[in-house]
Amino acid sequence: MLLIRGGRVYGTSSQTADILVVGDRVARISEEIPETGEMTVVDVPGLVVAPGLVDMHVHFRDPGFQDKEDILSGASAAAAGGVTTCCCMPNTSPVVDNAEVVRYVAEKAKKAPVRVLTYGAVTMGQKGRELADFSKLISAGAIAMSDDGNPVQSAELMHRAMLLAHECGIVLISHCEDAEMAENHAVNEGAVSRALGLPGRPAIAEEIMVARDAMLAAATGAKLHIAHVSTAGSVDIIRKAKAAGVAITAETCPQYFTLTEDEVFRQGALARVNPPLRSESDVQAVICGLTDGTIDAIATDHAPHSAKEKELPLTESPSGMIGLETSLSITLTSLYHTGKLSIDEIVALMSVNPAQILDIDAGTLRVGDMADIVIFNPDEEWTVDPSQLKSKSRNTPFAGMKLRGKVKYTVARGEIVYREFGTFVPSS
Repeated sequence: MLLIRGGRVYGTSSQTADILVVGDRVARISEEIPETGEMTVVDVPGLVVAPGLVDMHVHFRDPGFQDKEDILSGASAAAAGGVTTCCCMPNTSPVVDNAEVVRYVAEKAKKAPVRVLTYGAVTMGQKGRELADFSKLISAGAIAMSDDGNPVQSAELMHRAMLLAHECGIVLISHCEDAEMAENHAVNEGAVSRALGLPGRPAIAEEIMVARDAMLAAATGAKLHIAHVSTAGSVDIIRKAKAAGVAITAETCPQYFTLTEDEVFRQGALARVNPPLRSESDVQAVICGLTDGTIDAIATDHAPHSAKEKELPLTESPSGMIGLETSLSITLTSLYHTGKLSIDEIVALMSVNPAQILDIDAGTLRVGDMADIVIFNPDEEWTVDPSQLKSKSRNTPFAGMKLRGKVKYTVARGEIVYREFGTFVPSS
Protein backbone atom coordinates (compact mmCIF):
# COMPACT_ATOMS: atom_id res chain seq x y z
CA MET A 1 0.00 0.00 0.00
CA LEU A 2 1.07 3.54 -0.73
CA LEU A 3 -0.17 6.58 1.18
CA ILE A 4 0.32 9.98 -0.46
CA ARG A 5 -0.28 12.39 2.37
CA GLY A 6 -1.21 16.07 2.47
CA GLY A 7 -1.02 17.05 -1.20
CA ARG A 8 -3.13 19.49 -3.19
CA VAL A 9 -5.22 17.02 -5.16
CA TYR A 10 -6.17 18.30 -8.59
CA GLY A 11 -8.60 17.08 -11.18
CA THR A 12 -11.95 18.66 -11.76
CA SER A 13 -11.56 20.52 -8.45
CA SER A 14 -8.80 21.00 -5.90
CA GLN A 15 -8.55 19.98 -2.28
CA THR A 16 -5.92 19.06 0.28
CA ALA A 17 -6.25 15.35 0.87
CA ASP A 18 -4.57 12.01 1.38
CA ILE A 19 -4.63 9.31 -1.29
CA LEU A 20 -4.41 5.61 -0.48
CA VAL A 21 -3.21 3.29 -3.23
CA VAL A 22 -3.78 -0.44 -2.87
CA GLY A 23 -2.26 -2.58 -5.59
CA ASP A 24 -2.55 -0.66 -8.84
CA ARG A 25 -5.72 1.24 -7.92
CA VAL A 26 -6.73 4.34 -5.99
CA ALA A 27 -8.54 2.92 -2.95
CA ARG A 28 -9.42 6.05 -1.02
CA ILE A 29 -9.20 9.83 -1.18
CA SER A 30 -9.91 11.56 2.10
CA GLU A 31 -8.90 14.52 4.22
CA GLU A 32 -7.02 12.28 6.63
CA ILE A 33 -6.21 8.59 6.18
CA PRO A 34 -4.65 6.85 9.20
CA GLU A 35 -1.21 5.35 8.69
CA THR A 36 -0.50 1.66 9.28
CA GLY A 37 2.77 -0.21 9.44
CA GLU A 38 2.12 -1.86 6.07
CA MET A 39 2.15 1.43 4.16
CA THR A 40 4.82 3.27 2.25
CA VAL A 41 4.12 6.87 3.17
CA VAL A 42 5.01 9.84 0.98
CA ASP A 43 4.47 13.22 2.63
CA VAL A 44 3.80 15.90 0.02
CA PRO A 45 2.47 18.99 1.83
CA GLY A 46 2.07 21.90 -0.57
CA LEU A 47 2.76 19.78 -3.66
CA VAL A 48 0.28 19.21 -6.46
CA VAL A 49 -1.04 15.66 -6.85
CA ALA A 50 -2.62 15.12 -10.26
CA PRO A 51 -3.50 12.36 -12.71
CA GLY A 52 -0.37 11.19 -14.51
CA LEU A 53 0.30 13.03 -17.73
CA VAL A 54 -0.74 11.52 -21.06
CA ASP A 55 1.63 12.41 -23.89
CA MET A 56 -0.20 11.63 -27.09
CA HIS A 57 2.74 12.33 -29.39
CA VAL A 58 6.16 10.72 -28.88
CA HIS A 59 8.77 9.09 -31.07
CA PHE A 60 10.57 6.26 -29.27
CA ARG A 61 12.49 5.17 -32.42
CA ASP A 62 11.91 1.50 -31.63
CA PRO A 63 12.11 -0.61 -33.74
CA GLY A 64 14.89 0.53 -36.04
CA PHE A 65 16.64 3.50 -34.43
CA GLN A 66 17.28 2.32 -30.88
CA ASP A 67 20.60 4.17 -30.74
CA LYS A 68 18.55 7.39 -30.47
CA GLU A 69 15.89 6.05 -28.09
CA ASP A 70 14.14 2.80 -27.31
CA ILE A 71 10.92 1.96 -25.58
CA LEU A 72 12.52 1.48 -22.16
CA SER A 73 14.71 4.61 -22.26
CA GLY A 74 11.83 6.66 -23.60
CA ALA A 75 9.56 5.37 -20.86
CA SER A 76 12.17 6.25 -18.24
CA ALA A 77 12.33 9.79 -19.60
CA ALA A 78 8.55 9.91 -19.49
CA ALA A 79 8.50 8.85 -15.84
CA ALA A 80 10.96 11.62 -14.97
CA GLY A 81 8.61 14.11 -16.63
CA GLY A 82 5.48 12.92 -14.83
CA VAL A 83 4.13 11.15 -17.92
CA THR A 84 2.45 7.82 -17.14
CA THR A 85 1.03 7.09 -20.61
CA CYS A 86 2.99 7.57 -23.84
CA CYS A 87 1.55 7.18 -27.33
CA CYS A 88 4.15 6.35 -29.98
CA MET A 89 4.04 7.49 -33.56
CA PRO A 90 4.46 4.70 -36.13
CA ASN A 91 7.36 6.12 -38.20
CA THR A 92 9.79 3.44 -37.07
CA SER A 93 11.70 0.90 -39.15
CA PRO A 94 9.77 -1.18 -39.96
CA VAL A 95 6.78 1.13 -39.90
CA VAL A 96 3.92 0.15 -37.60
CA ASP A 97 1.70 -0.80 -40.52
CA ASN A 98 1.04 -4.41 -39.56
CA ALA A 99 -0.03 -6.39 -36.51
CA GLU A 100 3.41 -7.90 -35.96
CA VAL A 101 5.04 -4.53 -35.25
CA VAL A 102 2.16 -3.50 -32.98
CA ARG A 103 2.72 -6.68 -30.96
CA TYR A 104 6.48 -6.01 -30.87
CA VAL A 105 5.89 -2.61 -29.24
CA ALA A 106 3.37 -4.08 -26.80
CA GLU A 107 5.74 -6.86 -25.77
CA LYS A 108 8.66 -4.50 -25.12
CA ALA A 109 6.34 -2.12 -23.30
CA LYS A 110 5.58 -4.78 -20.69
CA LYS A 111 8.97 -4.01 -19.12
CA ALA A 112 8.57 -0.25 -19.25
CA PRO A 113 8.03 1.78 -16.06
CA VAL A 114 5.03 3.57 -17.60
CA ARG A 115 2.38 2.58 -20.10
CA VAL A 116 3.52 2.73 -23.73
CA LEU A 117 0.89 2.55 -26.46
CA THR A 118 1.26 2.80 -30.21
CA TYR A 119 -0.57 4.21 -33.19
CA GLY A 120 -0.86 2.35 -36.44
CA ALA A 121 0.13 3.87 -39.78
CA VAL A 122 -2.54 5.26 -42.07
CA THR A 123 -0.74 4.03 -45.18
CA MET A 124 1.56 1.13 -45.86
CA GLY A 125 5.13 2.17 -45.18
CA GLN A 126 3.77 5.68 -44.62
CA LYS A 127 4.24 6.15 -48.35
CA GLY A 128 0.80 7.64 -48.97
CA ARG A 129 -0.21 5.17 -51.66
CA GLU A 130 -2.14 2.30 -50.03
CA LEU A 131 -4.18 2.27 -46.85
CA ALA A 132 -3.01 0.00 -44.07
CA ASP A 133 -5.42 -2.61 -42.67
CA PHE A 134 -6.97 -0.58 -39.86
CA SER A 135 -9.00 -3.46 -38.41
CA LYS A 136 -5.95 -5.72 -38.05
CA LEU A 137 -3.90 -2.94 -36.48
CA ILE A 138 -6.67 -2.15 -34.01
CA SER A 139 -7.16 -5.83 -33.14
CA ALA A 140 -3.43 -6.06 -32.40
CA GLY A 141 -3.63 -3.07 -30.05
CA ALA A 142 -3.14 0.14 -32.05
CA ILE A 143 -5.18 2.92 -30.44
CA ALA A 144 -5.42 5.37 -33.36
CA MET A 145 -4.02 5.94 -36.84
CA SER A 146 -1.41 8.44 -38.04
CA ASP A 147 1.20 8.91 -40.72
CA ASP A 148 2.95 11.52 -38.58
CA GLY A 149 6.19 12.64 -40.13
CA ASN A 150 4.72 12.06 -43.57
CA PRO A 151 1.56 13.99 -44.43
CA VAL A 152 -1.01 12.11 -46.47
CA GLN A 153 -0.80 14.15 -49.65
CA SER A 154 -3.68 12.61 -51.57
CA ALA A 155 -7.05 14.08 -50.62
CA GLU A 156 -8.78 11.05 -52.14
CA LEU A 157 -6.74 8.66 -50.00
CA MET A 158 -7.28 10.78 -46.88
CA HIS A 159 -11.01 10.78 -47.60
CA ARG A 160 -11.02 6.98 -47.69
CA ALA A 161 -8.87 6.86 -44.54
CA MET A 162 -11.35 9.02 -42.66
CA LEU A 163 -14.30 6.92 -43.80
CA LEU A 164 -12.49 3.83 -42.58
CA ALA A 165 -11.47 5.45 -39.30
CA HIS A 166 -15.08 6.51 -38.72
CA GLU A 167 -16.27 2.98 -39.46
CA CYS A 168 -13.71 1.58 -36.99
CA GLY A 169 -14.56 4.19 -34.35
CA ILE A 170 -11.02 5.48 -33.88
CA VAL A 171 -9.25 8.82 -34.17
CA LEU A 172 -7.19 9.77 -37.20
CA ILE A 173 -4.21 11.97 -36.29
CA SER A 174 -3.02 14.23 -39.08
CA HIS A 175 0.41 15.68 -39.73
CA CYS A 176 -0.82 18.70 -41.66
CA GLU A 177 1.66 19.93 -44.19
CA ASP A 178 1.72 20.28 -47.94
CA ALA A 179 4.92 18.39 -48.69
CA GLU A 180 5.55 20.09 -52.02
CA MET A 181 5.42 23.53 -50.41
CA ALA A 182 7.39 22.55 -47.33
CA GLU A 183 9.90 20.25 -49.01
CA ASN A 184 12.65 19.65 -46.44
CA HIS A 185 13.30 23.28 -45.64
CA ALA A 186 14.95 23.84 -42.28
CA VAL A 187 13.21 26.99 -41.02
CA ASN A 188 10.00 28.96 -41.15
CA GLU A 189 9.47 31.13 -44.21
CA GLY A 190 9.92 34.64 -42.89
CA ALA A 191 12.46 37.06 -41.49
CA VAL A 192 14.89 34.36 -40.36
CA SER A 193 14.86 32.42 -43.62
CA ARG A 194 15.46 35.65 -45.52
CA ALA A 195 18.29 36.68 -43.19
CA LEU A 196 19.94 33.27 -43.63
CA GLY A 197 19.32 33.20 -47.37
CA LEU A 198 17.42 29.91 -47.07
CA PRO A 199 14.11 28.73 -48.51
CA GLY A 200 11.52 28.41 -45.75
CA ARG A 201 8.51 26.32 -44.81
CA PRO A 202 5.54 28.68 -45.22
CA ALA A 203 2.79 28.78 -42.62
CA ILE A 204 0.24 28.26 -45.36
CA ALA A 205 1.71 24.82 -46.11
CA GLU A 206 0.34 23.76 -42.72
CA GLU A 207 -2.87 25.73 -42.94
CA ILE A 208 -3.93 24.39 -46.34
CA MET A 209 -3.81 20.84 -45.01
CA VAL A 210 -5.57 21.73 -41.75
CA ALA A 211 -8.38 23.25 -43.81
CA ARG A 212 -8.49 20.26 -46.17
CA ASP A 213 -8.64 17.72 -43.39
CA ALA A 214 -11.21 19.71 -41.42
CA MET A 215 -13.42 19.69 -44.53
CA LEU A 216 -12.90 15.96 -45.01
CA ALA A 217 -13.78 15.34 -41.36
CA ALA A 218 -16.95 17.38 -41.79
CA ALA A 219 -17.87 15.34 -44.87
CA THR A 220 -17.15 11.93 -43.35
CA GLY A 221 -18.04 12.39 -39.68
CA ALA A 222 -14.58 11.11 -38.73
CA LYS A 223 -12.88 12.08 -35.49
CA LEU A 224 -9.86 14.12 -36.60
CA HIS A 225 -6.96 15.22 -34.42
CA ILE A 226 -4.47 17.79 -35.70
CA ALA A 227 -0.91 17.24 -34.51
CA HIS A 228 1.60 19.92 -33.47
CA VAL A 229 -0.32 23.08 -34.38
CA SER A 230 2.16 25.91 -34.96
CA THR A 231 0.50 28.78 -36.86
CA ALA A 232 -2.10 31.46 -36.22
CA GLY A 233 -3.96 30.44 -39.36
CA SER A 234 -4.25 26.83 -38.20
CA VAL A 235 -5.65 27.92 -34.85
CA ASP A 236 -8.27 30.04 -36.62
CA ILE A 237 -9.27 27.23 -38.98
CA ILE A 238 -9.66 24.77 -36.10
CA ARG A 239 -11.66 27.29 -34.08
CA LYS A 240 -14.10 27.80 -36.96
CA ALA A 241 -14.36 24.06 -37.64
CA LYS A 242 -15.26 23.41 -34.01
CA ALA A 243 -17.88 26.15 -34.10
CA ALA A 244 -19.35 24.44 -37.16
CA GLY A 245 -19.65 21.15 -35.29
CA VAL A 246 -16.77 19.26 -36.88
CA ALA A 247 -15.38 16.44 -34.70
CA ILE A 248 -11.92 17.99 -34.62
CA THR A 249 -9.39 18.25 -31.80
CA ALA A 250 -5.86 19.61 -31.78
CA GLU A 251 -2.59 19.62 -29.91
CA THR A 252 0.40 21.87 -29.74
CA CYS A 253 3.83 21.48 -28.13
CA PRO A 254 5.76 23.60 -25.62
CA GLN A 255 8.17 24.86 -28.28
CA TYR A 256 5.31 26.46 -30.20
CA PHE A 257 4.12 28.60 -27.29
CA THR A 258 7.57 29.52 -25.94
CA LEU A 259 10.11 29.80 -28.77
CA THR A 260 10.16 31.76 -32.00
CA GLU A 261 12.07 31.33 -35.24
CA ASP A 262 14.75 33.67 -33.84
CA GLU A 263 15.96 30.72 -31.77
CA VAL A 264 17.59 29.40 -34.94
CA PHE A 265 20.05 32.33 -34.80
CA ARG A 266 21.08 31.30 -31.30
CA GLN A 267 21.01 27.51 -31.46
CA GLY A 268 21.16 26.47 -35.08
CA ALA A 269 20.13 22.86 -35.68
CA LEU A 270 19.02 22.36 -32.06
CA ALA A 271 16.16 24.72 -32.90
CA ARG A 272 15.23 22.84 -36.07
CA VAL A 273 11.89 21.11 -35.59
CA ASN A 274 9.00 20.11 -37.84
CA PRO A 275 6.81 22.09 -38.11
CA PRO A 276 9.38 24.86 -37.67
CA LEU A 277 9.42 27.46 -34.94
CA ARG A 278 7.28 30.33 -36.17
CA SER A 279 6.88 34.07 -35.58
CA GLU A 280 5.97 35.85 -32.35
CA SER A 281 2.44 36.44 -33.67
CA ASP A 282 2.06 32.69 -34.22
CA VAL A 283 3.26 32.02 -30.67
CA GLN A 284 0.66 34.42 -29.28
CA ALA A 285 -2.08 32.85 -31.41
CA VAL A 286 -1.18 29.37 -30.15
CA ILE A 287 -1.36 30.64 -26.57
CA CYS A 288 -4.76 32.15 -27.34
CA GLY A 289 -5.84 28.80 -28.77
CA LEU A 290 -4.86 27.10 -25.53
CA THR A 291 -6.60 29.60 -23.31
CA ASP A 292 -9.88 29.69 -25.27
CA GLY A 293 -10.16 25.92 -25.71
CA THR A 294 -9.45 25.75 -29.44
CA ILE A 295 -6.37 23.63 -28.77
CA ASP A 296 -7.27 20.64 -26.62
CA ALA A 297 -3.94 19.14 -25.64
CA ILE A 298 -0.26 19.77 -25.03
CA ALA A 299 2.02 17.00 -26.30
CA THR A 300 5.79 16.91 -26.71
CA ASP A 301 6.51 15.48 -30.16
CA HIS A 302 9.51 13.99 -28.32
CA ALA A 303 11.93 13.38 -31.20
CA PRO A 304 15.38 12.13 -30.15
CA HIS A 305 18.41 12.52 -32.40
CA SER A 306 22.09 11.86 -31.79
CA ALA A 307 24.54 14.64 -30.97
CA LYS A 308 26.39 13.84 -34.20
CA GLU A 309 23.24 14.45 -36.25
CA LYS A 310 22.43 17.71 -34.49
CA GLU A 311 26.00 18.94 -35.01
CA LEU A 312 25.46 18.86 -38.76
CA PRO A 313 24.79 22.15 -40.59
CA LEU A 314 21.27 23.48 -40.18
CA THR A 315 20.17 22.42 -43.65
CA GLU A 316 21.47 18.85 -43.20
CA SER A 317 20.45 18.10 -39.61
CA PRO A 318 17.21 16.19 -38.92
CA SER A 319 14.24 18.00 -37.40
CA GLY A 320 13.18 17.33 -33.84
CA MET A 321 13.84 17.85 -30.14
CA ILE A 322 13.31 15.85 -26.98
CA GLY A 323 10.67 17.07 -24.56
CA LEU A 324 9.32 14.49 -22.13
CA GLU A 325 11.36 15.65 -19.13
CA THR A 326 10.73 19.36 -19.59
CA SER A 327 7.18 19.65 -20.93
CA LEU A 328 5.34 20.13 -17.64
CA SER A 329 7.95 22.53 -16.30
CA ILE A 330 7.95 24.64 -19.48
CA THR A 331 4.16 24.76 -19.47
CA LEU A 332 4.03 25.84 -15.83
CA THR A 333 6.73 28.45 -16.42
CA SER A 334 5.17 29.89 -19.55
CA LEU A 335 1.46 29.58 -18.90
CA TYR A 336 0.79 29.15 -15.17
CA HIS A 337 3.34 31.56 -13.75
CA THR A 338 2.32 34.18 -16.30
CA GLY A 339 -1.33 33.91 -15.26
CA LYS A 340 -2.57 32.56 -18.57
CA LEU A 341 -3.76 29.14 -17.34
CA SER A 342 -4.58 27.60 -13.97
CA ILE A 343 -3.06 24.33 -12.80
CA ASP A 344 -6.45 22.67 -13.33
CA GLU A 345 -6.44 23.84 -16.94
CA ILE A 346 -2.88 22.60 -17.48
CA VAL A 347 -3.78 19.20 -16.01
CA ALA A 348 -6.71 19.07 -18.43
CA LEU A 349 -4.48 19.88 -21.41
CA MET A 350 -1.75 17.41 -20.46
CA SER A 351 -3.73 14.55 -18.94
CA VAL A 352 -7.52 14.67 -18.96
CA ASN A 353 -8.13 15.81 -22.54
CA PRO A 354 -5.58 13.57 -24.30
CA ALA A 355 -7.06 10.53 -22.55
CA GLN A 356 -10.56 11.55 -23.60
CA ILE A 357 -9.53 12.21 -27.20
CA LEU A 358 -8.00 8.74 -27.47
CA ASP A 359 -10.70 7.09 -25.32
CA ILE A 360 -8.16 5.38 -23.06
CA ASP A 361 -8.28 4.59 -19.34
CA ALA A 362 -6.20 7.48 -18.02
CA GLY A 363 -6.42 11.15 -17.10
CA THR A 364 -8.52 10.84 -13.96
CA LEU A 365 -7.77 10.57 -10.25
CA ARG A 366 -10.76 9.04 -8.51
CA VAL A 367 -11.42 6.08 -6.24
CA GLY A 368 -11.22 2.94 -8.32
CA ASP A 369 -9.03 4.47 -11.03
CA MET A 370 -5.67 3.13 -12.07
CA ALA A 371 -3.09 4.75 -9.76
CA ASP A 372 -1.23 6.78 -12.37
CA ILE A 373 -0.19 9.95 -10.57
CA VAL A 374 2.23 12.85 -10.93
CA ILE A 375 3.33 14.87 -7.90
CA PHE A 376 5.01 18.19 -8.59
CA ASN A 377 6.08 21.44 -7.01
CA PRO A 378 4.70 24.20 -9.24
CA ASP A 379 7.05 26.80 -7.78
CA GLU A 380 10.45 25.09 -7.57
CA GLU A 381 13.09 26.51 -9.88
CA TRP A 382 15.65 24.38 -11.69
CA THR A 383 17.95 24.66 -14.68
CA VAL A 384 17.78 22.22 -17.58
CA ASP A 385 20.99 20.17 -17.73
CA PRO A 386 20.87 17.74 -20.68
CA SER A 387 23.52 15.52 -19.08
CA GLN A 388 21.08 14.72 -16.29
CA LEU A 389 18.18 13.69 -18.53
CA LYS A 390 17.02 10.08 -18.85
CA SER A 391 16.58 10.09 -22.61
CA LYS A 392 19.36 8.56 -24.71
CA SER A 393 19.48 11.78 -26.73
CA ARG A 394 20.21 15.34 -25.58
CA ASN A 395 18.80 17.46 -28.40
CA THR A 396 16.92 20.16 -26.51
CA PRO A 397 16.95 23.90 -27.22
CA PHE A 398 15.95 24.42 -23.57
CA ALA A 399 19.41 23.49 -22.26
CA GLY A 400 20.54 25.97 -19.63
CA MET A 401 17.08 27.49 -19.29
CA LYS A 402 15.76 28.17 -15.79
CA LEU A 403 12.29 26.73 -15.35
CA ARG A 404 9.76 27.02 -12.55
CA GLY A 405 7.93 23.80 -11.71
CA LYS A 406 9.48 20.42 -10.89
CA VAL A 407 8.26 16.82 -10.94
CA LYS A 408 9.01 15.20 -7.58
CA TYR A 409 7.36 11.78 -7.88
CA THR A 410 5.68 9.73 -10.57
CA VAL A 411 3.46 6.78 -9.68
CA ALA A 412 2.47 4.35 -12.43
CA ARG A 413 0.10 1.45 -11.84
CA GLY A 414 0.50 1.97 -8.10
CA GLU A 415 4.31 1.88 -8.07
CA ILE A 416 6.69 4.79 -7.55
CA VAL A 417 8.58 4.78 -10.86
CA TYR A 418 10.37 8.11 -10.41
CA ARG A 419 11.39 10.24 -7.49
CA GLU A 420 13.65 13.24 -7.72
CA PHE A 421 17.18 12.55 -6.54
CA GLY A 422 17.45 13.25 -2.84
CA THR A 423 13.71 12.89 -2.20
CA PHE A 424 13.26 10.46 0.67
CA VAL A 425 10.73 7.66 0.44
CA PRO A 426 10.60 5.53 3.59
CA SER A 427 10.40 1.79 3.03
CA SER A 428 7.25 -0.03 3.99
